[in-house]
Amino acid sequence: MEDYVRIFDTTLRDGEQCPGAAMSEDEKVEIALHLAKMNVDIIEAGFPISSPVQFQAVSRIAREVEGPTICALARSLRPDLESARDAIKAAKKQRIHTFIASSPIHMKHKLGKSPSEVLQMAREAVRMARGFVEDVEFSPEDATRSEWEFLRELVEAVIEEGATTINIPDTVGYTTPQEYFELFKFLKEKVKGADAVIFSAHCHNDLGLAVANSLSTVLAGGRQIECTINGIGERAGNTAMEEVVMALRTRKDTFKVETKIDTSLITRGSHLVKTITGMVVQPNKAIVGANAFAHESGIHQDGVIKNRQTYEIMTPESVGLKSNRMVLGRHSGRAGFKDRIIRLGFDPREEELESAYQRFLEIADKKKEVFDEDISALFQAQTRKNQVEGKYQLLSFEQNTASQKTPKAKVKILTNQEEKESIAEGDGPVDSIFKAIDQVTGFQPLLSRLLISPVTEGTDAMAEASVTLEYAGKRVVGKGDSTDIIEACALAYIDALNRL
Repeated sequence: MEDYVRIFDTTLRDGEQCPGAAMSEDEKVEIALHLAKMNVDIIEAGFPISSPVQFQAVSRIAREVEGPTICALARSLRPDLESARDAIKAAKKQRIHTFIASSPIHMKHKLGKSPSEVLQMAREAVRMARGFVEDVEFSPEDATRSEWEFLRELVEAVIEEGATTINIPDTVGYTTPQEYFELFKFLKEKVKGADAVIFSAHCHNDLGLAVANSLSTVLAGGRQIECTINGIGERAGNTAMEEVVMALRTRKDTFKVETKIDTSLITRGSHLVKTITGMVVQPNKAIVGANAFAHESGIHQDGVIKNRQTYEIMTPESVGLKSNRMVLGRHSGRAGFKDRIIRLGFDPREEELESAYQRFLEIADKKKEVFDEDISALFQAQTRKNQVEGKYQLLSFEQNTASQKTPKAKVKILTNQEEKESIAEGDGPVDSIFKAIDQVTGFQPLLSRLLISPVTEGTDAMAEASVTLEYAGKRVVGKGDSTDIIEACALAYIDALNRL
């Protein structure tokens, strides 16, 4: 189908190789199920031979996830290929993705193989894989630094052996859009049998060009893009799925292709991967960043209120958000302020609006952003607090800390409709409150990561805490938000325990 681009998601394989992003078996299955809901064409579930945990995770995804093709990665070696075959055997639609390095620097320094040896290994691997499954993908690793004529010979050889998809990876993020375009055109025109296979792009973002490079291959006839949610991956990451999908959708006039992705599930997928991996999404990240559909400038706000298309080339609803966000700050005008007041359910008279606006300007001079809570306070409205739900719920806590004194924390937790209290000392305020929670719950998990980041700006900002716990072979990530950093950490810790 010339007008259809397949989305090959490798969040669970290449994305997981990002330092600190390792996922448990249950977490990988949870993400895979969401990818299936999004209508991803192919899920690269993992690298089965790399570890027993990887093999088991791929096997579970093959059994439990329906819809997409389930793909397993394998080097051009018999044990790898057999492991991949065994891991995906329960899937209704199976693919083996095998690879071998093709650039001079990789062949010489990593493989210690000659081009002819690499060519023979690639032939044998694809032939073997094709004996296991009908759908075989081949990747010449570091293709963009390979000699084009050797690449042509290699691709031609694996097509003869039965490869159905040819992936041309920019393994180190080295190429440029024009160069990558030309490489795809060269291969599609010069390789015998090229018209019988799908050509795929797999880009890394070392120079910040992964999405641009991937899109350039569509113009050259590529019909599969390999990507990850939030662009996670080794080093600077991979092509971001949400960016490439929305670019193809928004600029269909240029690319003239479609994908099957349900874009309304993009934001949910981004949040899921962020929560599980603990990998923070930068606020100005395209499509899924907190500021992607935010407007502060008074000129922009006035334009968007009158007609969204003045400053929005796609709707927030199209990626799963309820609406855009009008950021109120010192750059905002009356139009944006009035719109926010009405959105919050107030119906002030003109004199009330003017008075509130003047008070708003006073606050805006002190804070970088004025939030809904601040606006509500102007009208003496009640704000609602979030509560954590689950087996354990934090009812209250006390924290005592001072120089030359051991920090001490007291917590009251509701569990099974019973209130329990505990007091504990620790090396710091966070450590003491975690130990107090452990005493109540009876858990003593390993805290492998604690990340605290501001959700908003200023000393009165909301803080978001991310806690990664490991217990009995399981790894979970919990989240908590509060203007009190200690409370945010406690809520995140309890959230993680509830996930356990």
